[in-house]
Amino acid sequence: MALYQPPVAESQSGAAAPPEKLIFAPAGSQAHGQAAQFTRGTLSRRDLVSAASPAPQFHAWFTEAQATPAIAQPEACALSTAELPSGRVSSRLVYLKELDAGGGFVVYSNLETSRKARDLATNPHAALVWYWPALQRQVRVEGRAERYPRDQSQAYFDTRVRGSRIGAWASRQSQVLVPKAGGDGGGDGARVGDVDNDGHGDDDGRAQLEEWVAEAERRFEGRDDIPVPDFWGGLRIVPDRVEFWQGRESRLHDRFVYELQDGGEPGEEAKWTVARLSP
Repeated sequence: MALYQPPVAESQSGAAAPPEKLIFAPAGSQAHGQAAQFTRGTLSRRDLVSAASPAPQFHAWFTEAQATPAIAQPEACALSTAELPSGRVSSRLVYLKELDAGGGFVVYSNLETSRKARDLATNPHAALVWYWPALQRQVRVEGRAERYPRDQSQAYFDTRVRGSRIGAWASRQSQVLVPKAGGDGGGDGARVGDVDNDGHGDDDGRAQLEEWVAEAERRFEGRDDIPVPDFWGGLRIVPDRVEFWQGRESRLHDRFVYELQDGGEPGEEAKWTVARLSP
């Protein structure tokens, strides 16, 4: 049982009013209660693979996450960007596809119409976060985003299934899809030709996307050597701050942060400092 119960308001008639809080102190599958403790590991400075760069430590943790059956998609991470001058932040889940020899973290996306592209056009700073619950670990990366060379993007693009390559050509990512007036799609539970209050039928805009897909299919019919679109490719996050977080009991977590030092001569190997942070 939870130590604290959400307050229940009372209406003027004496009946129970809707709760003030729809979610209160959730604990896993329980509606509310005590959150689980983090007891599966520790992290000390001597455990770090290298103090010279965060890349070896990330590689070691990522390899361990890949080998953990309970972690289905260790490559999944949150990518956050912020538009200027408003400062408005947006986040989305993406897949890490590469950690290159230079320590850059590479994801792939539409780099023209997507919201992340619009944000990065005004502000190149971005952040990535991985969370691996089975290991009670997270990694936070902050840095500047840059576009990956086309030949490198093509090398990855060629590994994607055909449908995903066609989809990259077809999608105007984040663009509003316009429903067909009157509707002719025949979605679940709707009659063809039914019209809603907006003057549209049961098509909610999906038909426009499917038309774009059909156009791309016709364009590359009979071909498997599909070129990477000019508007699509790798986004490389060059880190200047990387934090490794290991959950500990009573929320007294182990946290180590690598920070890139300013200065240095051109072509000189990057120098990093390492420090333990208070939880």
